[in-house]
Parts: sequence; C-alpha cells; structure tokens
Amino acid sequence: MVVEQKTLTTNELKEAIEKLKKEKNAVILAHYYVDEDIQSIADYVGDSLALAQTSKKESASIIVFCGVHFMAETAKILNPKAKVLLPDLNAGCSLADSAPEAEFLAFKNKYPDAIVVSYINSSSGVKALSDFICTSSNAVDVVNSIPKDKRIIFAPDKNLGMFVQKVTGRDLILWEGACIVHVNISNDKLDALHLANPDAEIIAHPECLPIILEKASFVGSTKALLDYVQTSSSQKFIVATEAGILYKMKLAVPHKTILPAPALESNSCACSECPYMKMNTLEKLYQTLLHELPEIHVNEKTQEGALRALNNMLSL
Repeated sequence: MVVEQKTLTTNELKEAIEKLKKEKNAVILAHYYVDEDIQSIADYVGDSLALAQTSKKESASIIVFCGVHFMAETAKILNPKAKVLLPDLNAGCSLADSAPEAEFLAFKNKYPDAIVVSYINSSSGVKALSDFICTSSNAVDVVNSIPKDKRIIFAPDKNLGMFVQKVTGRDLILWEGACIVHVNISNDKLDALHLANPDAEIIAHPECLPIILEKASFVGSTKALLDYVQTSSSQKFIVATEAGILYKMKLAVPHKTILPAPALESNSCACSECPYMKMNTLEKLYQTLLHELPEIHVNEKTQEGALRALNNMLSL
C-alpha cells in the first residue's frame, strides 16, 4: 500500500522550517535574488559582501545558504566549524563557471608579477589562486588599495572589471567572463521602457554591459541599488539587475514605482532572473533542514588559500 505524502502549504512549510531551525540551532542566510518567500523567513538577507561578513561571525551550528554554490562555499571557507547546507547542489553560477580553475591557473601564470583580484562569484579553487577577493560593493576599494606600480589581474567578470577600470583609472588584465543574468538585459527593450517612462531613473548593477551602464544615472552593487531607491528624490526607477531585489525595494519604498529592466528573452515576468537562484524553494529549504543535506565541503589546501584572499578583502 502506497501512502501519499501530504503536500505542505506555504504557511505550513514556513512553520516547519522555523521549528527545525530552532531545534537544530540553524540560521538561514538568503541572497536578494532568491524567491521572496525565502527572503521573508531568512535570518539575514543581503548581497555577497554582507552575507560573507555574516557567515564569518555566525555562531550557529548549521548555516543554510539560500543562494548559489560559490556563496555556500564562501560561508564554509569563512566558518569551517559550521555545517553549511545548500538547498540545491545544482544551483551554480554562470560567472563562476566561466573561470575553470585549471584554465585560470594557466592565465595567471602568464602574468607572474600581477596581483590577482577575483570577484567573489568564483569557485573556491579560483579564490585560492587569488590575492584578494572583491564584491561589487568593494571592488573599487580593493583595486585602489593595491600599489599603483603593481599589475592587476581582475577576474572573472569582464564587465565589472571594465567598470572598475573606468572608475579607478587602473589598467587591469581582464578575464573574459560574464553573468548570464546581467548580459541578458535588453538594450532595445530598456530604451522602449524608458521612452514609455521618461520620469524614471535607470539604475544598474556593474555586471551589466557597458551600453546599459552608460544609460544609468547610478551604478552600484545590489545593496547600493536598494539604498539608492530609498535616498533618491526620484519616484520611479528602472532597475537593471536580477529581479529578486525588487521584493526588498518595494518593501522599503512602497510609495515609489519600481520597474525591472526587460530581458532579451521573454520569461514569466519579462525581467532578468537567475535560473540558479530560483532553484531555491521553500520545499527544498525544508528538506535540507530536515535531512541536513546537501552539505558543502572544501578541502583543506583550498580552504587555506581562499581564506587568505577573503580575509585580505574583509580586512580593508
């Protein structure tokens, strides 16, 4: 006889997750790009920098990271004593995938005198090959902290690298990588949306293509974009980044109009969404806490090198 399992409602899942969290001394970290149901029950919601800082100081026995694989790896590197769980091991990152460790090592060896600055959206192996890690929040500060007589490799996001190069005036050696979400924002559709909403301010994440950034009145990290809509006198914004941030923006400024920048290809909201971030669901989060799987592991040698590079960033 087959017994059918009852499908839990959204509220039932949230209640079950809260109960398990207390029983297991667990904490839930969520990126701005995951589903709003997860953001609503997470203990901490933030961008890569804030979540890295939180991971390092967190004292819970279990960290459940609702994001993508490199983020959970980063949490494990910064807090090796905690059990770090990721709701879906297939939640990868196109940007991290664009820099395979062996190929990056070969690239690095071409410039033996260069300081390596790698974006946090990279694998633990690439982090271990780096001198500094950066996020979109602090990439300019990290590059500016390096003596001007030093050559710098910047990887893997070329668009962010070009933006940092423009702001700092440094000549960076750029790796050819990109985020599928941000390069998927349509320039033509953005123009049409702005034409229909001439009173809207365009704001953008620096992973976007230069042609998009040129149209933006403000360019910044996910957190910086969230802060900007709260402090700007404008009442309407077109936001060129992953659409998950709109949830927090609308909570922060319910009286303002927030429009997502349109994607090249149509999807459920005609905006740019990360398919990997959307692999995080309440059901998977519940199952992860229940079974304490899948767990993230980082080997000791990689851990040592990656931790050094991450700490170089966090110490600035």
